[in-house]
Amino acid sequence: MKNSNSSKKHTRLLSIDALRGFDMLMIAGGGSVIAALGGKTDIGLINGLAAQFEHPAWNGFTFYDFIFPLFLFIAGVSLPFSLNKGLQLGLSKQALYKKAFKRMVILILLGILYKNAPVPVFDWSQIRFGSVLGRIGFAGFIATVLYLNFNIKGKIFWVSGLLLFYYAALMLIPVPEFGAGDLSFEGNLTGWIDRTFNPGRLLQGTYDELGIFTQLPALCLTVLGTLAGDILRNQHISPYKKLNQLAVAGVIFLVAGLLWGLIFPINKHLWSSSFILFTGGLAFLSLGLFYWVIDILGYHKWAFFFKVIGMNSLMIYLAYHFISFRNTSRLLFEGIYEVTPEALHSFFESVGALGLVWLFLYFLYRKKIFLKV
Repeated sequence: MKNSNSSKKHTRLLSIDALRGFDMLMIAGGGSVIAALGGKTDIGLINGLAAQFEHPAWNGFTFYDFIFPLFLFIAGVSLPFSLNKGLQLGLSKQALYKKAFKRMVILILLGILYKNAPVPVFDWSQIRFGSVLGRIGFAGFIATVLYLNFNIKGKIFWVSGLLLFYYAALMLIPVPEFGAGDLSFEGNLTGWIDRTFNPGRLLQGTYDELGIFTQLPALCLTVLGTLAGDILRNQHISPYKKLNQLAVAGVIFLVAGLLWGLIFPINKHLWSSSFILFTGGLAFLSLGLFYWVIDILGYHKWAFFFKVIGMNSLMIYLAYHFISFRNTSRLLFEGIYEVTPEALHSFFESVGALGLVWLFLYFLYRKKIFLKV
C-alpha cells in the first residue's frame, strides 16, 4: 500500500536499509531457499530461477554472483552519510581514519572466526584468512581514506587506475610454468600470489577468491558506492534528478563492463575488472529502483520486511552461521511438511529457518538492539 507521507519526512533513506536487507536476505538464507527448489519440480521457470543461485564454475555470471558485490557497494553508499555526520560533529579526519581502521580490524577478526570456527589457533596453516567480513572491512577503510581526500574526479581516477592496474598485472606478469595472460583457474596470477604469499588455508586448495590480490578490484565497488551516496545526499537537486543520475551511471558502468568482458571475461572468482564494472552498474540501477519505489513514490510498507534485516545485517550474517535455525525449523515444523514429497523437505526446512531468523531480528528491532561495528 502506498504511504501518502512525503519521503522528505524521512531523515534516513529507507531505500538503503531495504536494499541492504534484501541483499542480506539472499546472503543469509533466501538464496538457499530458492536453490533448494532446483530439480525438485518439473517446472522450468523454477529450475531456471534456482540455477541463478549457483555460482558458475569459472567465467560467466548468475544473479548469485551479484549478491556480495552489491553489499560492498551498499557499504559505500552509507559512507558519505556517516562520514559527513562525523565531520559535522567536529571529528577530525584522523579520528575518522582511526574509527574506520578499528572497524576493519574487528571485521577481519570476526571474518576469521566465521570462516574457521572452531579456530585451530595452534595450527595457523589450517586457518582461512580470506573472508567476506574482512573484505568489507578493508574496502570500507580504503574507501574512507579516498572519500575524505578526493573529489568525485579523484575517486573515479582511483577506481579506473586500480581496475586497469589489475587487468595489466594479470595480462602482463608471467606466472611460473604458465606465463603471462593465463586467466585459467590453474594459471592466473591471483592464484599464484595466494599460493606464494597468503598464509593459511586457501578455499579452493590452490586458490582463494577472497585472497590477497582480488582485494584491489573488490574495494572499487565500495568506492563506487560512495559516488551513489553523494548523489542521494545532495540537497541541491530534486529526487528525480538523483534517480536520473543513478540510472545513467548504472547504464554506463553496465555497458563498460560488458564491453571490457569481451577481452577480460566477467568472472567473480577472479573479481575481474569487467565483473566490477558490470556489477557496479547493476548496483546503481538496483539502488535507483529501490529509491524510486520507496523514497520517491512513497511505497514504504512493503519494505519493512527488508528494513528489519537491513538494520541488523551483521547480526543476521553471524547468527545464521552460529545458531542452528535449520535444526530448530525441523524440530518445529517437520510434523507439518512431512506429508509432502521428501524431495521438498529441505525447501520447507529452509523456509522455516528463514522465518525464524526474521522473527529473531524483528524482536531485536522492537527492542532497538542493533549489532554495529
